[in-house]
Amino acid sequence: MSQKRRRRRSRLPRQPVATTVEKLTPEGRGLAHVEGKPTFIDYALPGEEIQFEYTRTSSKYDEGKAVEVLKPSKDRIQPECSHFGVCGGCSLQHIAADIQIQFKQQALLDHLQHLGNIQPETVLKPLRGPTLAYRYKARLGVRYVEKKGKVLVGFREKANSFIADLSLCKVLHASVGERIEQLGQLIMGLEARKHIPQIEVAISDDVTALIFRHLEPLSDDDRQSLADFARAENIDILLQAGGPDTVEPLWPEQRQRLFYSLPQHDVRIEFQPTDFTQVNPVLNEKMINQALEFMDLGSSDRVLDLFCGLGNFTLPMARLSKHVTGVEGAEVMVVKARENAAANDIANVEFFAADLSTDITGQPWLQQSYDKILLDPPRSGAMEMLHHLGKLRAECIVYVSCNPVTLARDTNILVNQYGYKLKSAGVMDMFPHTAHVESMAVFELG
Repeated sequence: MSQKRRRRRSRLPRQPVATTVEKLTPEGRGLAHVEGKPTFIDYALPGEEIQFEYTRTSSKYDEGKAVEVLKPSKDRIQPECSHFGVCGGCSLQHIAADIQIQFKQQALLDHLQHLGNIQPETVLKPLRGPTLAYRYKARLGVRYVEKKGKVLVGFREKANSFIADLSLCKVLHASVGERIEQLGQLIMGLEARKHIPQIEVAISDDVTALIFRHLEPLSDDDRQSLADFARAENIDILLQAGGPDTVEPLWPEQRQRLFYSLPQHDVRIEFQPTDFTQVNPVLNEKMINQALEFMDLGSSDRVLDLFCGLGNFTLPMARLSKHVTGVEGAEVMVVKARENAAANDIANVEFFAADLSTDITGQPWLQQSYDKILLDPPRSGAMEMLHHLGKLRAECIVYVSCNPVTLARDTNILVNQYGYKLKSAGVMDMFPHTAHVESMAVFELG
């Protein structure tokens, strides 16, 4: 530990401090004012009287964590997972699920109000799904801890880089979540136990795939141990020695193409374990259905799908419209999207590769006209695209967002600069028990 870090820790008050929590922040932390200073407290709820310990101090605000609840909120519940409070994978398990989603809905509305003085004409009912065993994609840290004589597998502890000492994970799909301890024991038995930093999880409709990242070449014995485990547990194991292009199947020897189905749209989307897919398949299907409902596609509609990925929205939209153009930043994803279209016998689509965070003026697909547009950007939002959206003048835009701050920023521009009306908006519980807010907004040309 650095000398500076030691000094900072030594200045922290050692005794718990009593306070009353005023409200919940957008990150899911309790806010209190202690001697007039804003203090952000983990695991504390509005109205609660608590004892908390300081975890960090600064000139403008302090941070802490609740260690005793003297007067609990009616919204407080017993966390489902015994590791809650140590593992950083979840931050809201102490809050009833119905209250979690209300908090997220209000966070979205607050951001829209604060950044653009805008409210939707209709606030959508939140999309809900399972709150446990919902997560089909994850990256798990791995660490051999000599003092404990074991290998830890799981998410990192809250607010530090240590791997949490987990025996299970309630939010991961059971094929992995119930094998956390087993995976640690497997790696503990390998010669390379010190050289495996990560396991990437990718689960399809019928296959669980694990990618073991390794920093040194694996011995034949280690490879055999992993293959034996994969065969016995009916899990695909792949190895990754370097970048994504080094991923190789271990067992079975021929890499399986994973897939998820959207039966309502007669679409099956194939993907590789390293490809981006939504972590929550139940919410993903509900999200697609809701987007299509608002777009109200007809046989004459021409549609633009920005940040289209593998065709998650593109292909279902193509079933209902005249033509869909999908645009994605990575050429490799565009190739896979085309393959998915061909595999589903969908011919009324075309895909282009373009970095949508840069100047795309002159792109051929921008010279076309579109009746409706869907965009599903990364957390940074779609700022660079808004000028072009304003020029395209599509009658309807459906914006799927994973960051309410950038959605609110972009909404302000679409409404106040380009004449769109925010017809409806609401959240989707893609990541239960976390402060992550996924939402959908529907715009119509004024």
